[in-house]
Order: sequence, then structure tokens, then C-alpha cells
Amino acid sequence: MDGATLEAMRSALRGPVIGPQDAEYTEARTIYNAMIDRRPAAIARCADAADVMAAVAFARDRGLELAVRGGGHSGPGLCLVDGGVTLDLSPMREVRTDPAARTAQVGGGARLGDLDHATHAFGLATPTGIVSLTGVGGLTLGGGHGYLTRKYGLTVDNLLAADVVLADGSFVTASETEHPDLFWALRGGGGNFGVVTGFTYRLHPVDTVGVAFTVWPVDRTREVLAWYREFLPQAPEDVYGFFSLFTVPPGPPFPEEIHGRKMCGVVWCHTGDLSRLEEAFTAVHEAGPPAFHAAMPMPYPVLQSAFDELFPPGYQWYWRGDFFDDIPDAAVDVHLKYGENIPTPLSLMHLYPVDAAAHRAGPDDTAWSYRDAVWSGVFAGIDPDPANAQAVKRWCVDYWEEMHPYSMGGSYVNFMGSGEGQERVRATYRDHYDRLARIKRTYDPDNFFHANQNIAPAP
Repeated sequence: MDGATLEAMRSALRGPVIGPQDAEYTEARTIYNAMIDRRPAAIARCADAADVMAAVAFARDRGLELAVRGGGHSGPGLCLVDGGVTLDLSPMREVRTDPAARTAQVGGGARLGDLDHATHAFGLATPTGIVSLTGVGGLTLGGGHGYLTRKYGLTVDNLLAADVVLADGSFVTASETEHPDLFWALRGGGGNFGVVTGFTYRLHPVDTVGVAFTVWPVDRTREVLAWYREFLPQAPEDVYGFFSLFTVPPGPPFPEEIHGRKMCGVVWCHTGDLSRLEEAFTAVHEAGPPAFHAAMPMPYPVLQSAFDELFPPGYQWYWRGDFFDDIPDAAVDVHLKYGENIPTPLSLMHLYPVDAAAHRAGPDDTAWSYRDAVWSGVFAGIDPDPANAQAVKRWCVDYWEEMHPYSMGGSYVNFMGSGEGQERVRATYRDHYDRLARIKRTYDPDNFFHANQNIAPAP
């Protein structure tokens, strides 16, 4: 992009357009995953939907590549594109809560922490993820799951409407009654169909929740997983717990004697009666005496941000994921093998429950195609040192390759890593892929929005 083109883009937008010669450029192109190093020709920080419309039209008319950045949390760095335009929604972080209607209107650049802050004041929340730095946009368009999923479903099950700028630069609102095919596709189909400048969510009564951390030595993984795979699917919907293989971080709530030790464990969230909090987790002792167990009431936004300091922006990340409906003994052995050989203190594996309320939606109600999955697994190699980037990637890929035969074949689209190939995208959408491709043909026939886990338009 030459100087004249850059200046023309600046004149078309209200928000700043940052080029490689600008002092802010290095910061502006920095995203959550430091393993990604791409240099856009321009970063357009959109002030509002009108800016998004102008930026889309500008890039399209000049044949420029376009990527969309919400929270910048994309593992494979799909929010940056070399030599093209990154459309940055980060200035659009407003959240308006309607406590009477129990809804929230959320800007496309908002993060989970923005949403939690605005809704918690009214004792309300909607299911999202587990790290408050995550952008609402990417999380929602991929489906969205977290602590409230067993109680209230996926994020997309609570999406009521979306404001979208399409590939031709036009603006529409998608809902069950307006552009229903587009609304169906947005609920799990990723960023393939347009730039979502605003989301409207259904909210639920959530204020202070019960939180517990239970950990066992990693060599107890067989016994703990054998218990967890039976207990969790039968637990009341008020009980949520994701299983993890990890290294204990050096800080609270964990006692000093287990800092730095490899462990298996469960992070629990209980949305039921807080006076019965300890009773809700008595079953953890059935897996054998834990090395540490603590339960406490906690404001929901505090739980949502509990891991923010442990995983700040700027670390090396590589992740892959898969859906699972079972955890057979042979898979347990693989988990033990890789849990005992975690390569760096921050690398981990999580199994997130996606059952209970998430199963109440029909298999074809949204683009999310794994309503029969019980767990969404992620294998993540993480380290602050670039020298360890290949080591954490190798551990992640090897772990995923040994676990994949026990999976359902596809992955949560937000847990797909770079370079996994088009067949993985098809496996993620199963029988929904062809319908998504037809909707893509209607709303983006030239595949303008392709900096994503791409669904090509149907012929």
C-alpha cells in the first residue's frame, strides 16, 4: 500500500489508520499469541459501524486482503494479514445492559471482561469463555463455551441478534426473523460471513458462584479421569468442572509445597445454592485423597479473570483441539503419558464440558455441529520464551495426534491451530458444511472474508 492509498483510507474513516511508518505500528500489530509475526500494510481502528463499512468497501474496491481483529486472541493469528488491512474493532467495546429485558448489547471489539463488568452490576451474565481477555466476537462466532455452559448452554444459544457488515459494504441485522440463514451460520460458522459490529445476548441470573480447585499428583491421572468421566455427565447442571493436566503455578490458592509440581485436577463452578457449596463437591474424594482442595464463593467476574495474570498477552502459543464423547482407558493412558511430560510450566491440556444445557438445542439449530459431544478438548503448548516455541508446538501436535483416534473427528473451531488443512474445517462442521457453503455463496460469493477457518462459497 503506497502513501497515497494509506492517506485515502485515513480520509475515509473516523478512527485512526496506522501504517508501518507510524510510531504506534508495532503495538497495533501485536496480538495475544507472540508466535505470530505478520505485518499488515494498514491497521484500521474502526470507531463505529460506519467505519467498518468504509474499511470493507475500501479494501474490497482495491483488491486488498482483509483480516478482522476483535480481541486479538486468535491462536493461529487469523486477525492479522501480511501486506493487507487488519480491520481492528478494539475501539468498539461498549456494552449496554437492559436489566428488565435481561439482554446486553455488546460492541464487536469488546472482551469478556467488558461484558462481565457491565452485566454483573445487575446480577446477570451469559455463557462465554474462561479468560476475560478473550474477545467476544471470535468466541461467539465459533460457538462459545465456558463455566455457565452446562447450566445455560453455549454462547450462541444465547445470541439473539447480530449487526453485520457484509462483503459488499452493506449493513444488516441478523436474527431468527431477519436474515435467518445468516443468523444460523453466524452461530458457530466463524468469521466467514461478515464483520459483526454488535451482538445482542440473552442474560441469566448469575452473581456470586461457588468455585473450587481440586488437584491430585499427575501419576493419579488414571484414577481421577476414570472417576471424572462418570461423575461429570451425571452431575446436576449447576455443577461445572473442566479437567486439566498442568503444572501448579507459584501462587494462591495453591500451597507452596505443591508449587511447580505436575498435577491433574478440576476447576469447578457451582451456580446452585451457596450454602451447600461444600456438599456439592464431596464427591471429589471418591477419586482418592486430593493433594489440594479448596471451595469458596466468588463473584462471577473474579472467576472469569482468575487466569488472566497467568496467561498475559505476549507468550508463545500453539494449540489444537478435538471433541470427545467418551474417555476410554486407552485415551487415559495417553493423557497420563503427556501429563507426565509437560514441556514448560504453562503448557496444559483442558477438557471442557459441552453437555447438559448445550445438548438441549437440536443438532441442526445452529451451525455448531457437535451437539452430541460431551467434552471439548484443547492441547496447548505455552511459554514466554521464543526459544521454546518449537518444543511446545511439538508436544502439542504429538499429544493431539495420539489422542485424535479417540475423538469424534472434528474440533471447536476456535481451538484449531494453523496449518491443519481444509479437511479439518469440513470435519468441524460435519453435515452442516454444505449448508454453510451455500449461505457463504449468498452473502460472500467472492470469498472476500477468507482470513479465517475458511468455508469456500458453494459453486
